[in-house]
Amino acid sequence: MTDPAVTIGCFRYDTTRPLFDGSVTVDGTSVEMRTGATLPEIFDRLIRGNEFDVAELGLTFYLRLLETGLPFVALPIFPNRVFRHSCVFVNTHSGIVEPGDLAGKTIGEFGTYGQDSGVWAKGILMDEYGFEPEGSRWVIGGLEHPAAPFDFIPHPHPADVDVTLAPEGRTLNAMLDSGEIDALFSANVPQCVLDGSPNVARLFPDFEPLERDYHRRTGIFPIMHTVVARRELLRDRPGLARDLYRAFSGARDAAADRYRRDRRLYQVPTMVPWMNALVERNNEQFPEDWWPYGIAANRATLDTYLRYHHEQGLSTRRWKIEDVFTPELLGT
Repeated sequence: MTDPAVTIGCFRYDTTRPLFDGSVTVDGTSVEMRTGATLPEIFDRLIRGNEFDVAELGLTFYLRLLETGLPFVALPIFPNRVFRHSCVFVNTHSGIVEPGDLAGKTIGEFGTYGQDSGVWAKGILMDEYGFEPEGSRWVIGGLEHPAAPFDFIPHPHPADVDVTLAPEGRTLNAMLDSGEIDALFSANVPQCVLDGSPNVARLFPDFEPLERDYHRRTGIFPIMHTVVARRELLRDRPGLARDLYRAFSGARDAAADRYRRDRRLYQVPTMVPWMNALVERNNEQFPEDWWPYGIAANRATLDTYLRYHHEQGLSTRRWKIEDVFTPELLGT
């Protein structure tokens, strides 16, 4: 009797596309790949819909649920990571021109206080610029469409942090453009910025040099999401955790190899001008494995995130890496 197919839910990234097209497989396991229109949709279908055996999940979503008991355990696979100096947007009439000006201002955040992008942005601002989240007011809502906070996770925050909901029918995008909020911490670029509104700018307009300097000094490439698997599934199928790790790693390697091969071709398979120059700059800054999975290569980044999560009042305890990831893969 063969084991049933394992359902995997994740976004179609460069790092996961070979799993979707079948060019990379999970050894000895039949897999059904599924995705969603948005990442929160995938998270919702995992947590509330009970749809997937294995799935991508935001780190803060995982840690919040870990507090209350969770049928999933994390694998050290990180399909989504983004530098976050670029994710802070400000209304140009708010008087915010540097990080210190965020004090006393009203700041929006999508879906929950402390999305992964917000955890990183707050933490970096705290470490580098002395930012104090409790010194600002926070408004939670939908980015482009009116929406209540995510209803499939807890919403902890410190008692001394002022967190309210966006007015009914209002979006954070519109509120930032109109000046109803002074700033926005956002994983997605708001539409008013894409439309070129003169009312909105980034806190750090020239963010790339800052993010590159941050990486050189700290070695941190911020991780947003991990991959989780059902504890029961891993218990019943010994070795599956390592097979999944090898498959996701193989998919990532296939994507990285394509960029390496395309250096010879000036990256012409992409339609982004100067992509070849970007790849060359990154090749100078990053090691050969610039998107590492596993614990060893990501320990500093993971430790920093776990510290931020606790410092920002999103965890009641300071989680250790060994508490978070499956023991089978702690040696990776």
